Amino acid sequence: IMSTSGSQGPPSLCFGQVVIGPPGSGKTTYCWGMQEFLSHLGRKVVVVNMDPANEGLLCHGYFRLGPNGGLLYCMEYLEANLDWLESKLEEHSDCYFLFDCPGQVELYTHQNSVKNIFSQLAKWNFRLTAVHLVDSHYCADPAKFILVELPHVNVLSRMDLIEQYGKLAFNLDFYTDVMDLTYLLDHLAKLAGVIQDYGLVSFVPLNVESMTQVLRTGDKANVYCFGDLEGRNLACNDVSLVKTKNHHCS
Repeated sequence: IMSTSGSQGPPSLCFGQVVIGPPGSGKTTYCWGMQEFLSHLGRKVVVVNMDPANEGLLCHGYFRLGPNGGLLYCMEYLEANLDWLESKLEEHSDCYFLFDCPGQVELYTHQNSVKNIFSQLAKWNFRLTAVHLVDSHYCADPAKFILVELPHVNVLSRMDLIEQYGKLAFNLDFYTDVMDLTYLLDHLAKLAGVIQDYGLVSFVPLNVESMTQVLRTGDKANVYCFGDLEGRNLACNDVSLVKTKNHHCS
């Protein structure tokens, strides 16, 4: 945990961002850039590294685990030692938190440790916003979602375990053949409602000049209120950006 201040007693609420996204999308760079930006605004901020690979601390060599297995183990270990995490966070209870999370999708699809950790933080009066980073070039070149230009076969693995997860909404043939997609209409309508209500497909462009917009959007989501000093510093930052743009245009 890297902080720009010491603690001065716990407030009633703690605020922050949970920075997620695929590997290589710039999560760590974003966290350090946002920390510097917030520090200039006068906000005390701390970066919490949730990715052990960032510091070369993976334990897969000792436990004979692969890279993804090592990350899963680390998240499970952290979930089992939440009292330690709480004590570390309390040392910076007057700060704004930036949680730099791993990008491996297995942590969010194959087990619930990450979800459980942040659910516990909510019980500790943390008000957090998930900041999902996606490389901007994907929106201009959809073909990059699938990079292997080969004949394509989809395989449903571990079918012997499927019943452990509950009864399927449709017969197995529906998932393997998908001959009639009209059966999905009711489910798609519900999914579209969730996507629209939570703004899951709206994006905030990120560059050096848009840090204020990103910050304001995140703070609006977690209901963080600006202090007077921050408000003045944000206004000065906006004026400086306008003057810089006008200078380059002249």
